[in-house]
Amino acid sequence: MDPAATGNDTSPNTPAKSSWIQRMTGRAQRIWIYVSRGVWSDTRTDFRINIIKTVNLTVRSFLSADIQSAACALTYRTLLAIVPALALLFAIGRGFGFQNLLTSQLFNYFPSQQRALETAFKFVDSYLAQASEGIFVGIGILFLMWTLISLVSSVEDSFNLIWGIRQGRSIWRKITDYTAIFLILPVLMICSSGLTIFMSSTLQNALPDNIISPAISTILDLTSAALIWLFFTGVYILIPNTKVRFRNALLAGVLAGIAFQVLQSLFVSGQIYVSKYNAIYGGFAFLPLLLIWLQLVWVISLAGAVLCYSSQNIFQFSFTLEVSRISLSYRRKVALAVIGIIVKRFRDNLPPLCPADFVAAYNMPTRLVERVVGLLVDAGLVSRVISGQHDDVAALQPAVDISTLTVGDVIRRLDDFGTTDFIPLFDRRFEAIDSISAGISDAMAQCGGDILVQDIDLPIYDVETNTQN
Repeated sequence: MDPAATGNDTSPNTPAKSSWIQRMTGRAQRIWIYVSRGVWSDTRTDFRINIIKTVNLTVRSFLSADIQSAACALTYRTLLAIVPALALLFAIGRGFGFQNLLTSQLFNYFPSQQRALETAFKFVDSYLAQASEGIFVGIGILFLMWTLISLVSSVEDSFNLIWGIRQGRSIWRKITDYTAIFLILPVLMICSSGLTIFMSSTLQNALPDNIISPAISTILDLTSAALIWLFFTGVYILIPNTKVRFRNALLAGVLAGIAFQVLQSLFVSGQIYVSKYNAIYGGFAFLPLLLIWLQLVWVISLAGAVLCYSSQNIFQFSFTLEVSRISLSYRRKVALAVIGIIVKRFRDNLPPLCPADFVAAYNMPTRLVERVVGLLVDAGLVSRVISGQHDDVAALQPAVDISTLTVGDVIRRLDDFGTTDFIPLFDRRFEAIDSISAGISDAMAQCGGDILVQDIDLPIYDVETNTQN
């Protein structure tokens, strides 16, 4: 009798196939659990494990930092700043006589936005014509600079948010640094053009005629790609208000640059579909394409910043889950350790540390250090200072007299900091709880009342050499 007719499948391959599917499913589940969570319990420093951690952090940070919303906000600010930015570039270009060269360079850098640039150039001509007359000169220049500084400041805020930095540059440093960038940018564009022309002429003299064209084309394409990579690398190093290692910025810069070039190619090759937009938007067909392009460019830029941040903080983020669940007791220990190191370095006339130095020297998680330092600053125990060693990154020093600062003082200030007594009738209804809590706080403060913070035995490291003094 046919086994199929009786409903009994006696095929020898069926159990084997079922077992194979179960094994593969179980293996896939184990891999997913390890990649998503278990990898953070793996203390090995294998290259493959670091890659998994970097990708894990990048994806998690990309989702948690709300990159899409940040890219939307930056797209809006960029749209407002396009005309002022181009007006500044062309004002400088006209002063030095290379306006036409700037125009050709912009078309070369953004081949997918030819129509948008042509429209923007018309607005720039009108803008410069109006800005050169009457009282509008001063007002126009102020508005132009404010628009550009506001844009770059928003970019810095987004990068600082990714890096977990609470404090940005001072307004004076923003004005001076950003203005310098705007003034130097057209010069760099001209220099890059001169470099490509120089390389082209050199190759024509050095290579035979039959290989000049393909060689020049390849070399110039590689040079253009390298300049884009270096541009993104410089952005990831200079804009965040913290120390960024070059190798991490270079990795993120290369990947972001490649993604940007792929985006350019897709938009250039997709120009054949513009006719559909022309039928809907008419003469404004370039606008939705420009908005989509700007959105994607900012997503790429912010994703590169996330990758740079993730690759530099692999070890510290091994404790991400623990930091989110940290106990009050352990946070108090970390706070005492941080302020103790700050006090002892101040007493011994050693250079002050910034939060990044604590991370590097003592293997503390970045977000925990920032959280504890913020609490100490808010409680009036520590102050941020600008030192010559850290440039614009705020270093930390005591905000109180260290000769009388005791462990009990630190505990009491940390316990008392914040809003209290805001629940109506709480003290009356829970009088016993209030009395017990006050007694516990007093007992803890009294236990450390005779111990000066500067007398605690703590390891003090030389940040440059990472050796204990």
